[in-house]
Amino acid sequence: MAGRVQPVLAGVVTALVGFASSFTVVLAGLRAAGASDAQAASGLLALCVACGLAAAWLGWRHRIPMSVAWSTPGAALLVATGAPPGGWPVAVGAFLVSGVLIVAAGLFPPLGRAVAAIPKPVAGAMLAGVLLPLCTAPVRALVELPVVAGPVVVGWLLLHRFARRWAVPGALLVAVVAIALTAPPTGLTRASLAPSITVTVPAWDASALFGLALPLFLVTMAAQNVPGMAVLAGYGYRPPFGSALRATGLASLLAAPAGGHAVNLAAITAALAAGPDAHPDPERRWVASVTAGAGLALLGLGAGVATALVAVAPPILIEAVAGLALLGALATALAAAVTDPTTREAAVVTFVVTASGVTLIGVGGAFWGLIAGCLMLLLFHRRPPAQPSPDQPALTAPDQPTLAAPDQPTLAAPDQPTLAAPDQPTPAAPDQPTPAAPGRSTRVS
Repeated sequence: MAGRVQPVLAGVVTALVGFASSFTVVLAGLRAAGASDAQAASGLLALCVACGLAAAWLGWRHRIPMSVAWSTPGAALLVATGAPPGGWPVAVGAFLVSGVLIVAAGLFPPLGRAVAAIPKPVAGAMLAGVLLPLCTAPVRALVELPVVAGPVVVGWLLLHRFARRWAVPGALLVAVVAIALTAPPTGLTRASLAPSITVTVPAWDASALFGLALPLFLVTMAAQNVPGMAVLAGYGYRPPFGSALRATGLASLLAAPAGGHAVNLAAITAALAAGPDAHPDPERRWVASVTAGAGLALLGLGAGVATALVAVAPPILIEAVAGLALLGALATALAAAVTDPTTREAAVVTFVVTASGVTLIGVGGAFWGLIAGCLMLLLFHRRPPAQPSPDQPALTAPDQPTLAAPDQPTLAAPDQPTLAAPDQPTPAAPDQPTPAAPGRSTRVS
């Protein structure tokens, strides 16, 4: 009995942490893109349902804990980009185009490989530039609203020290209490708390395709889908990338008319369902991801309440909670951007251009940051030194001994952490594969 309950409880925790940690980022992004409160609530509900359906299908079909979430970096991109020319309908059109590109990446593997081939320093720098405006919000909130924002930040710090996975939900709870104490007494009674769907007819604008749709696709792929696959691989699974992209892309298309911006593989909460805490038997952990999907869909019924709370709260306070949720993602992106000294300058250029928030010919800074970084790499690319041929002696003098004994293993580079979370056991050795059933992806134990 305990073996059946454990993955279900892990799925419930995954859904709660995933929703509470980043729904404020989603609402901030949708409202920045031009959505009204009702349209933002509709978008949050649509994303929850679409994520739940995709997670249930992928987990049941492949028996792998493939957790699905909305694109948190994509929502941060919406905050950084702002409303496109033409307003909310054009933003919805861009969401649809991004979903089509995700499906295309699943149908045509070369497209998915091309996105994965974007240099990691440039991709990390672009993501860092997108996240920076939101991540500075807690500092600004402490200056503008010290009495309200101070307890939120202190609560986050304490929980981050002693119960890290609950740090952002705990900060959100403190913020809700602060909102309840300071909001007008009639604020929530005027808001529509019932869940509802508002469908928007999409519109199209060429500048929004390059300034919003393409960056949203790239950020979702580089910051969510590819890392999500890496987390699963770190726990010994071999997930089908094409099937995951097709399922999440179709879910994005389903959610877009109702206001959902993007659905993708979970990267931040993926370890909660894929790790040993979900179940000792790796073959049973898929139940946790399916339960997480169902839980997220049910939490979507509270989208009206969540939107009402956000509507009556000071905007800087909501941005502060969202910024606290993204600090870890910003640290990871910056580390990926500056690790390699040979590409560091190109990454810094990407970061500066993206974070500047400039708009040129209607296209936002994320696109121009990516272009600037790639151009820097092309202009200042240095070929690696030629290796000596086997019949040519090395340039080292023959009487100089090597510093390391030949029978000593090479130490791993300190700046390349393993994919598994530090508190999780190392996956089993890859030389003991589990026999694969025909036509179904399986796990590598």
